[in-house]
Amino acid sequence: MKYVATLNGKKYEVEIEKVEGGYQPMSRAAAAAPAPVAAPAPVAAPAPAAAPAPVVGGNNVIAPMPGKVLDVKCKVGDVVKAGQVLIMLEAMKMENEIVAQADGTVADIPVHTGDMVDTDATLVVLK
Repeated sequence: MKYVATLNGKKYEVEIEKVEGGYQPMSRAAAAAPAPVAAPAPVAAPAPAAAPAPVVGGNNVIAPMPGKVLDVKCKVGDVVKAGQVLIMLEAMKMENEIVAQADGTVADIPVHTGDMVDTDATLVVLK
């Protein structure tokens, strides 16, 4: 679909297409992380660090941008499929479908309709 958008008085023609597989959000931390650099093996391996406590379910659906939760389309205990819409998030006056990135069961929904959320806020926890 083609649209004309005006930004600071200048018109831009934009074309938008739906991509198969849906939107795959990435956290800002993952996007900003530098690429790993191969390092030589250490002479003496340090003692292993304690593993961080696992997050319930360990499969969080996060907010890709700040916005307002318009609708929660799932409930705790629902079995969901990858690509299924879980949350409707309004950001910059646009409605965004936030989808499950993997199959699972909804373990927790820490947000409610009307809540304002920041980028990388946990919206749904899948197990």
